[in-house]
Amino acid sequence: MRCPFCGNPDQKVLDSRPSIEGDAIRRRRECAQCGRRFTTHERAERPRLYVVKRDKSREEFDREKCLHSMTVACRKRGVPVERLREAVGRVEQDLYRESDVEVPTSRVGESVLRELRGIDPVAFVRFASVYREFGTPEDFHSIIEEADFAEQPGWLKID
Repeated sequence: MRCPFCGNPDQKVLDSRPSIEGDAIRRRRECAQCGRRFTTHERAERPRLYVVKRDKSREEFDREKCLHSMTVACRKRGVPVERLREAVGRVEQDLYRESDVEVPTSRVGESVLRELRGIDPVAFVRFASVYREFGTPEDFHSIIEEADFAEQPGWLKID
């Protein structure tokens, strides 16, 4: 491991702890040469997981792409990025439990929807509207009813 600032291979580990998801070790390090501090995350290496897209092309599962999609859905909703990182970890775990090599994009989308439903109802509806390609106002109505948000305080009940 080299310092990301000066490239020196010598550093001191200041703190080590498991990540919130429990699937990684977070280490706080200090470079022996420049003295700057940085964080590393160590994960067990898994076999690559591929997502099969609608056009049958394959793409490696990308945690950052998944996080970006969830971040866009949660924009201006006050959801901490750490909470989304934890959710991405659960999505990835869920996908690995189901398959060891390939999963369809529909499986990824449904797993993300399940996570967003528990995080923020507006983000859930935003993501669903893009992922499920909503074309009418009735599509929004049906996803709200499907998720049973109409029973939660603060939600407008549509009759």
